[in-house]
Amino acid sequence: MTAPNSSRSNCGRVLNDRYQLVDMLGQGAMGRVYEAKDLLLGGMPVAVKFLAQTLLNQKMRDRFEREAKICANLGYRSRHIIQVINYGIDERDEVPFYVMEYLQGQTLSRLIERQPLQVSRFLRLVQQICRGLQTAHAGVSIEGKTCPIVHRDIKPSNVLIIQDENREELAKILDFGIAKTLQDDNNLTNGFMGTLAYASPEQMEGLELDNRSDIYSLGVMMFQMLTGKLPITVQGNAFGEWYRAHREQPPRSFAEVGFKPPISSVVINKLENLIRRCLAKSPSDRPQNAQEIIRQLHYIETSLQRGQDFGATLGSRPPRRPQSSPPKFSWPADKPTSEISFYQILPDAKGDLATLWVMLSPQEIEKRLNCKVYNHFLCTPAPLHPMILWSAALYNPFNPEYGIRWLSSFLDLKSFRGQQMTRLLTETGQYQILLFSTATPDCPTSTFSAAINADKCKQLKEWAAVGQFSRSVGRIEDSKDQLKKHLEELKPRITLMLESNSPPTILL
Repeated sequence: MTAPNSSRSNCGRVLNDRYQLVDMLGQGAMGRVYEAKDLLLGGMPVAVKFLAQTLLNQKMRDRFEREAKICANLGYRSRHIIQVINYGIDERDEVPFYVMEYLQGQTLSRLIERQPLQVSRFLRLVQQICRGLQTAHAGVSIEGKTCPIVHRDIKPSNVLIIQDENREELAKILDFGIAKTLQDDNNLTNGFMGTLAYASPEQMEGLELDNRSDIYSLGVMMFQMLTGKLPITVQGNAFGEWYRAHREQPPRSFAEVGFKPPISSVVINKLENLIRRCLAKSPSDRPQNAQEIIRQLHYIETSLQRGQDFGATLGSRPPRRPQSSPPKFSWPADKPTSEISFYQILPDAKGDLATLWVMLSPQEIEKRLNCKVYNHFLCTPAPLHPMILWSAALYNPFNPEYGIRWLSSFLDLKSFRGQQMTRLLTETGQYQILLFSTATPDCPTSTFSAAINADKCKQLKEWAAVGQFSRSVGRIEDSKDQLKKHLEELKPRITLMLESNSPPTILL
């Protein structure tokens, strides 16, 4: 068979009357990748990946197609995952292929071959990689079920660094999920798929994996990005040597490999502790999700930019954000699948939970994963119908070009539900924000806590008491209109305060 998997001789031919193969970009166990031109779209450059000849059975064809759909879903939801844009069968040879965006850049492995990364650059890129992982680990909807995706081969050569539209560095994770689906095929290997130097202990043992296996691989890569060296070493390259090393050998320290950057020792210690936690032998001792890593890296980055000592804030193992009822909930069927927000009281093992449900586009969610939250409350004066306008402003001080995202809800103080939510906010001083994507409304993409300061809690309590027993005049719509008008008048002042980086905000 003269499939594209055989040689470079296929360069120049047109695939299915649309994609002209230009050059072979690379090859691996799964197949070959070609640069191509999309003739239907005026010669737009794309990348085409073919399934390897050795895997051409129906089971693998089905999995290859399923994987293309998963990667298309993930790439749409996160700009830190390569985008799959088409799938097809080569009409000449009946070989499956899928088409990806063609990206010009260099792999992370090429980047760190020349020299390790500076800490500030490292922090920016790793946070982006974690956002891509977070999207995949949250899962995609397959046949009505949410299926988490585990990469299983996180390493520098599977991360591409390109320039975005603002000429800023952008990290893209490649080949997402392929190893996970192929690992189940007994005809491929003896149960192991991945790269020995980056594989987790449980991956080496052939155990069932979850997102924490990717976190271990990320830890290996993080160490290498900073130091240029691997944290775990062996004499040769045999499977047995790596198996024992990952299960038994403690990772090397920064000092052992001579890594001494000219920055605060407190920051370096916190960074090293984070990486060592990622490299814990037991999954339960690692950060439990990518968001936990993002949060710590954000603190470290803040300390570098502001020159502050965050030693007291960052413990060797910070408390994990509680994962309570919200992640089990899907977007309500009676709510439109559009960019809206509303409050909801949810039952919890420890009592009722105040939540703010928010639906945004995948691109907008990417901008809001690491933000500050500023809460502002307005109440109608008597004798208007008593109502509170609750506004949460999401703002990223390190990416001010993203602007402020305003999330607003009305609390009717003459209704039982409005009184209940107001009391809950004053009693707990916090609430959960649930971010849902318009692309995957079956579960939250991200959840995080936001706090309300004591003065605002006191004010809310007073408004609730007055509103419950006061005699109101006028329509609810009139109260809403007045509150919205008042908020619009205040927005410029609040925006200026946020952009000056000096508001009474809660760092997430």
